Amino acid sequence: MSDPMQEIRASFFIECEELLEALHDGLEAMSDGAADGETINIVFRAVHSIKGGAGAFSLDQLVGFAHKFENALDAVRAGTLSVDDGLVRLFFKCGDILSDLVRASRDDEPLDTAITDPVIAELLEVTGDVGGDEEAAEEVDFAPTALSLDLDDIGGLAGADDAMADLALPDDLPPLDIAGEPDPDEAAEQETTYRIVFSPEPELYAGGNEPLFLFRLLQELGKVESSVEATATLPALDELQPNAALLTWTLTLVTNADVSAVEEVFEFVDGLCGLSIEPLSDDRPEHPGEESGLPAAETTTPIEAATATPSDPLPADPPGTSQPAPAGDAGEETEDPRPAAASGAKPVAKSATVRVDLERIDRLVNLVGELVINQAMLAQSVATAGLPSNSPVSSGLDEFQHLTRNIQESVMMIRAQPVKSLFQRMGRIVREASTATGKDARLVTDGEATEIDKTVIERLSDPLTHMIRNAVDHGLETGEQRVAAGKPERGTVRLSAAHRSGRVVIEVADDGGGINRARVQSIAEEKGLIAPGQSLADQEIDNLLFLPGFSTAAEVSNLSGRGVGMDVVKSSISALGGRISITSTPGRGTCFSISLPLTLAVLDGMVVGVEDETMVVPLNAIAETLTLSETDIRPLGPQTRVVLVRDAFVPLLDLGAELGYRAPRADYVGSIALLISQEDGSRAALVVDQIEDQRQVVIKGLQDSYGHVPGVAAATILGDGQIALILDPADLIANASGKSAPETALQKAG
Repeated sequence: MSDPMQEIRASFFIECEELLEALHDGLEAMSDGAADGETINIVFRAVHSIKGGAGAFSLDQLVGFAHKFENALDAVRAGTLSVDDGLVRLFFKCGDILSDLVRASRDDEPLDTAITDPVIAELLEVTGDVGGDEEAAEEVDFAPTALSLDLDDIGGLAGADDAMADLALPDDLPPLDIAGEPDPDEAAEQETTYRIVFSPEPELYAGGNEPLFLFRLLQELGKVESSVEATATLPALDELQPNAALLTWTLTLVTNADVSAVEEVFEFVDGLCGLSIEPLSDDRPEHPGEESGLPAAETTTPIEAATATPSDPLPADPPGTSQPAPAGDAGEETEDPRPAAASGAKPVAKSATVRVDLERIDRLVNLVGELVINQAMLAQSVATAGLPSNSPVSSGLDEFQHLTRNIQESVMMIRAQPVKSLFQRMGRIVREASTATGKDARLVTDGEATEIDKTVIERLSDPLTHMIRNAVDHGLETGEQRVAAGKPERGTVRLSAAHRSGRVVIEVADDGGGINRARVQSIAEEKGLIAPGQSLADQEIDNLLFLPGFSTAAEVSNLSGRGVGMDVVKSSISALGGRISITSTPGRGTCFSISLPLTLAVLDGMVVGVEDETMVVPLNAIAETLTLSETDIRPLGPQTRVVLVRDAFVPLLDLGAELGYRAPRADYVGSIALLISQEDGSRAALVVDQIEDQRQVVIKGLQDSYGHVPGVAAATILGDGQIALILDPADLIANASGKSAPETALQKAG
């Protein structure tokens, strides 16, 4: 049986990811100059919510840091601390450490104080906070303490009377003014009675909020009476859901505080509950239950008893639990319309979400893959039986095929996630690399909502990290060099994502000096990676960056210089079925482009035959199919041919010859060719023997068993049980020999 507290703890850390995302969104907005009240409140609430949930689980290190971060943000809200570039950079640093602390707390590993202490010192410096006893006092829930004395203590006190009698007091002492005892008549004039109806939503409990703490804060404002009623029939105890919202509280508060202070208590559950706060006239009912229709015996109840509900998932009053800001901050929020508090209407319902273990989704994806294979096998059996296309079996099979595709697409959408979380992590890499190199750089992102398979996102983190560091370290110039070149002193690294031709293209671009191709070729020659004096095209020189052991760094640093980097990036991208390319313009910058499949599970492919072998070519790589005529084919050298396609020549590649199944043909007239188009605009005509079908195929990886096979991306199982290779057209073209004509007798003799 699973531990409910562990499940709640896991939910808290999942929620922390969402809160950290909101935090970084707010900081990005502040960095762009949008330091308005709402943006600051979003950042403040994210930190406050993390702190509150962490306190419920006694994560003291996380609570302590979040508290100091919260103090600085509160000073900004209060207007005592102005927002400038230096403060935003500090807040970014705090957000990074908060992420580290959440991760360390999740893994039960304390974070080294050498990382947190310098940033805490900066926070205390900007806020002018000594950071000691005052903070500790805020976290203590003070209660009356009984004084216990034994007889010896009493004897000691009695003995002290003689000494006290010798003390002479001045005759002109002023009368004592006892604090905390205002004139009763004056207090009565200032008091107001409010009727508060508080109806939590399930999201309130799911976020770790506890009504008890809200009611305790109300008690600090004045005298509170409460009643509670069920909004639905209460289930049996064994059927009770911890986060179910089944209760509504009606409270009467008598206080001399204004309505904004009362609203402040419920600030951090705004949108998570139905709330109504109304001042009552003098002829109000004696008990709140008279208005709500409850029996008089149920109306006036102590706060502690009223909140002892089955929906309480947390222990009572844990240290550091999330609480709204004190009432003294109420004046800062006067411009907040607070629609929920003003109208008492329930918030607009949010779209329901459910968190599912990734392993369950992977299992579902595998089952869908098997369903696709079985559908193909049925189609093969129907075709073999020779049933007519209008037969009931064929019609039913077509419907089954359509249903299978819809199921597959729906499952892929479940696995798909926006790249936003990955891009946000790269912001930290830019900041750290900027500090390490002494360069002023910023990250600009585009296409954060682009969705991609979650597995691909996780495996992209390391390659992108190296590429971002490379862009800052090698791509961007120093501030002095940029100013001299007429550029802004601050460099820009742009990270973008977009869908193109059924694939996801991620680009990392900088506005630096571009690739110094002469230096790259010289270094490659010095390291023995290429032969000296070779004449290389720009693209060939750029691709030298992907050679193992290549580095342009003059010395080893924390970021570069060890010759391990871009070759590993290329290998990682290739393992995902992707490709990487470089474009660079001297003086203007460099762009690395990564092209990836949308999913690693299923793809649409063209089934082709070559020398009695069946293969699959990804459909998104095929621009069109051609039947070659004599006027289309032109010789180019003794063993190479090209094809004329609409006033442009493309290389002709014989798939059977390239894969070693046979020698190149003597004549290609009447042959079938697939026109392959790549992301960089290059094209090639791939000759096959026949086109058999177009269908969805399930991707089965070969990397673990056979390693990387040039020109082959994966394998699949066809409907007849036959195994077919899934080709990688880009890799096949890059490694092609280009021989599309048989050797002559003279060539063989030579």
